[in-house]
Amino acid sequence: MDTVAQTRTNAAADTSRFRLLHTMIRVLDLDKSLDFYTRLLGMKLLRRKDYESGRFTLAFVGYGDETESTVIELTHNWDQKEPYTIGSGFGHLAIGVPDIYGTCRRLEAEGVKIPRPPGPMKHGGSVIAFIEDPDGYKIELIERA
Repeated sequence: MDTVAQTRTNAAADTSRFRLLHTMIRVLDLDKSLDFYTRLLGMKLLRRKDYESGRFTLAFVGYGDETESTVIELTHNWDQKEPYTIGSGFGHLAIGVPDIYGTCRRLEAEGVKIPRPPGPMKHGGSVIAFIEDPDGYKIELIERA
């Protein structure tokens, strides 16, 4: 085996301790985003830190401790005045919920945009919906018993 192939094999061989830590999204209004993710979606604010010299704040939210669960990093740049463009590469976040219809009714009553109401996927399978956070990021809700 040549050196490049051996390096690839060795690098790919031990990924057992790898895990996804977080996904970062930039948000325009941190308070509005924290309310959305904590009060409306039931996540917990796990930690928050202001970086005065860089003029930004990082807030981590999630359903479990960062040592065990993947979380979302909300990055708020203090001097950003216009909404971010989401870009064409980002798809969506996905959250499993036990009662998708009830969840969507509650979120809709709170003014959350629901561009794809709950219903079965086109090709059968799961019941899904798409909602939007205050910055327009898409979040897929998937009903899980």
